[in-house]
Amino acid sequence: MAIYPTPEQMQSLLAGPADQPVVMLNLLRFKPRADAPDEGISGEEAYRRYAEPMQRFVESKGGRFLWIGRVDSQVIGTGGEGFHVIGLVEYPSRQTFLEIATDPHVEQIGVHRAAGLESQWLIAATAVASTAIGASGSAA
Repeated sequence: MAIYPTPEQMQSLLAGPADQPVVMLNLLRFKPRADAPDEGISGEEAYRRYAEPMQRFVESKGGRFLWIGRVDSQVIGTGGEGFHVIGLVEYPSRQTFLEIATDPHVEQIGVHRAAGLESQWLIAATAVASTAIGASGSAA
């Protein structure tokens, strides 16, 4: 699994609705032990060295951390069993997300992300009208 998007994935992200907020579903898997520059601590501890300043930076650009939680089971499907933490982060737009992700500050603190993160799924989602959801909770 990857920890950085491909150019094609970034193009796909930017092809989505430009005038709406985007919520990023982060599925994170940490290394048992962090790499340099964070040797001697867990991957999750190293990732926190990235996540705390990243949250402040995202919020300074109009983003919001909606929810963060620890994975304790997978109820339907397969493939997500290896993730440790899930986070939902809302950005004002896809362009704002891109500007944040490519900012030199994020590159600087990103050394801790790379040191601690084994893999990540990052899934972009745009809200649907409440009338588009059927009674069963699935998209119409």
